[in-house]
Amino acid sequence: MNWDQVEGKWKQMKGSVKEKWGKLTDDDLTYIGGTKDKLLGKLQERYGYSKEQAERESEAWIAASRETGSTRSRSAEF
Repeated sequence: MNWDQVEGKWKQMKGSVKEKWGKLTDDDLTYIGGTKDKLLGKLQERYGYSKEQAERESEAWIAASRETGSTRSRSAEF
């Protein structure tokens, strides 16, 4: 999965993001809108991560989401 796909599936992925990073508010998630740079910035702001740490955390989240299938499209669930 790449960030274009994340952006396209952002509404479905918000729950997973909220589970992983509970300090992110609903307003933060709306602002991020699936954009990698905005997510990294909010992780730095809310968690005090360095840019590199935010990058690692976000990539690990994408990999975990891929493994658990939580990024599947709704049509794939039916």
